[in-house]
Amino acid sequence: MIKKISLKEINWKKNIYEYFMIILGCFIMAAGLVIFISPYKLAPGGVYGIAIMLHYLTDLLPIGIFALGFEIPLFLIGTWILGSKFGVKTLVGIFSLSGFTSLLEKIYGYEPLVPDDYFLASVFGGILIGIGVGLIFKSRATSGGTDIIVMILNKYYKIPMGTLIIYVDSVVVLMSLIAFKDWRIPLYSWLTIFIVGKIIDLMIEGFGSNKAVYIISEHYEQIRAKIINEMHRGGTYLHGEGMFNGAEKKIIYTIVDRKELIALQRYVHEIDPKAFMTVVEAKETLGEGFHSLEEKVNL
Repeated sequence: MIKKISLKEINWKKNIYEYFMIILGCFIMAAGLVIFISPYKLAPGGVYGIAIMLHYLTDLLPIGIFALGFEIPLFLIGTWILGSKFGVKTLVGIFSLSGFTSLLEKIYGYEPLVPDDYFLASVFGGILIGIGVGLIFKSRATSGGTDIIVMILNKYYKIPMGTLIIYVDSVVVLMSLIAFKDWRIPLYSWLTIFIVGKIIDLMIEGFGSNKAVYIISEHYEQIRAKIINEMHRGGTYLHGEGMFNGAEKKIIYTIVDRKELIALQRYVHEIDPKAFMTVVEAKETLGEGFHSLEEKVNL
């Protein structure tokens, strides 16, 4: 039996926020494409990389319209092969990105913001595109294009999606070399793709500077008191066994920020110079005392 959802059950505030972030992300992506990427004919993978090539080779249509001509068939094929995975959010992303790109092309044109500087264009273009894609992903949507191609290939060939994205984008980049016969274009396009990936990771995982710390020491009670009473942090005891002599060990596991880490390292060294400490980068920390897990999953 299909459960009917009443209007009261729909989280309107959350939905409005998500659609706003999708549209904002598309505008930022379009700005990166038009202001930094397209003036240098860079092709940073995906549908928009192909659209940039076609625009400069034919001069028939704006980049946004060329891209839309690919996006709609891909959306229909993806829906037919994969089912209704994409929905309204993907359509909003497709049309918003195409619309903003075409609008900015008309307003801004195709002249480089900084003439004769491929490096700056690829870096700042990659940053803007990465921020835009990150906002879209955080709203649990896609802008279509490469994502749909990758999902279809993944269904039939079972190759990891991350690997497929690299393959698909690399094919587009190599096409740009054939089209324009200029090695600068593919090389700077790959730089843009790399930056986009890094910015997306930061957008999804956060900009936190927390460190996960493991401490093995006979003076664990004193270290515990320092962490709880002075640093006002929590932690967990992990129970282990020494490999050399089989002695039982209590391992302290805690999360601190960079400044607290320095103070903790000094304190541990003072009370136990023989202590063993491992510090691991904690890309994202969710839970009591840090960012809310509920807010994270309900963004």
